[in-house]
Amino acid sequence: MFGVFVPVLLLLLPVASVSSPSRPPPRYCRRCCDHLDLPINPASPPAAYQTPEIRTVINMTILKGEKGDRGDRGTPGKAGVDGPPGFRGVTGPKGSKGESGAPGDPCKIQQSLFSVGRRKALHSADYYQTLVFDTVFVNLGEHFNMFKGKFYCFVAGVYFFNINIHTWNFKETYLHLMHNDRAQVILYAQPSDRSIMQSQSVMLPLELNDEVWVRLYKRERDNAIYSDNADIYITFNGHLVAPKV
Repeated sequence: MFGVFVPVLLLLLPVASVSSPSRPPPRYCRRCCDHLDLPINPASPPAAYQTPEIRTVINMTILKGEKGDRGDRGTPGKAGVDGPPGFRGVTGPKGSKGESGAPGDPCKIQQSLFSVGRRKALHSADYYQTLVFDTVFVNLGEHFNMFKGKFYCFVAGVYFFNINIHTWNFKETYLHLMHNDRAQVILYAQPSDRSIMQSQSVMLPLELNDEVWVRLYKRERDNAIYSDNADIYITFNGHLVAPKV
């Protein structure tokens, strides 16, 4: 009887002391709202349930208050770089006529006059030739250019001009009194066995910078005017009659 009991005891001891290697470790239940970073020791029992912390978040964008007062103006910034010039604008409409100016000084009288002469005789060598003078009697304001033989208008208005010449025996005398590039009047004398004095006068309206001068015109015959070094037979005169209003 004793010999049978001992083997049975030996077989029960290994079974009670050795655990099965294939058994998985115990797992504990976790709610989805529990913090994931909390360490959990599998050997310890699950912690008691904790109430989650509730935080109130207020959207400040929906709590808009009343508009405040306008703040003070800030300090102006630095001027920027100049841009490129723009295109030229359209010409504006013509303005209205201005008021009349104050009356001028009655003591100021506009004047322009000259009187020049020539001592030397002249034979026309070209088809057209300007008559130049060598003697000055009057040249107020130097309006007559002695080098060019022309009068230049510095005061617009009406002028009187006069030309006097002495003809040459048996030669034709043909002159034009010129206003700019246009012949206004002619001084002409046919060839004759005696010489005579000839004169021509005219009044012309002039604008600023207009020119008045005398031109010799040569045709088939010799064109000449007489004079000598002792006396003056050739004169050209002009003066302002009425300034332009």
